[in-house]
Amino acid sequence: MSYKVAIIDDEPLAVKVIKNYVEQIKELQLVTTFTNAVDASSFFQKEEVDIVFLDINMPVMSGLDLLSTINSNAMVVITTAHENYALESYELQAIDYLVKPIPFPRFLKAVNRIISLKEGAKKLESPSAVENPSIFVKVDKKKLQKVYLDDITVIESLKDYIRIKTKTNQHIVHSTLTSFTEELPQEKFLRIHRSYTIAIDKIDAIEGNSIEIGGTRYTIGRSYINEVKSKILQDSFN
Repeated sequence: MSYKVAIIDDEPLAVKVIKNYVEQIKELQLVTTFTNAVDASSFFQKEEVDIVFLDINMPVMSGLDLLSTINSNAMVVITTAHENYALESYELQAIDYLVKPIPFPRFLKAVNRIISLKEGAKKLESPSAVENPSIFVKVDKKKLQKVYLDDITVIESLKDYIRIKTKTNQHIVHSTLTSFTEELPQEKFLRIHRSYTIAIDKIDAIEGNSIEIGGTRYTIGRSYINEVKSKILQDSFN
């Protein structure tokens, strides 16, 4: 599935950076760019896109003025050098707020969220569709790898990196275990140790202070043990 993208920013360098990011994600298709909100407003009267990356401070008409006037179903991500417009942006239904300079992992996080929301909306429209949520992770300098959440068994911390173990493979990703775990659905994944987050439905056995998954034992950290056992027992009886 390809999602049409528009970039609106009066800074050519900012347009170039976001364009480069978009081109690295195969699910995104850049269809147009604008250096002012006035021309963009005319475009939205005739055309539709799925995602808009929108700057705030622009001449004649600001990004927020544009956002308040256009009638579009596009999901809007604010891209700005200023932090003080976040509340107003969310009140105007912006889906995310990125502060320049925008690092690629933060950009990818916003895109993953949008794709997840759009796929979720389609599933609601088509109840018969099989739910198989996924995320994209950057496994080298250029490659983005799709990983289905149902395939993940264990995520292991490797200091500034993590190892995502699946049923058939593993991926090394530049991220912290804490930040990656926060992006996962809490009802499906559980932090059990400072070095491990596990998929709850992949647990084969619990013995003492360890969990067994796929023939491998993982120690439950002392500070996590009460929460882990409470969560697992709660899920077992629900």
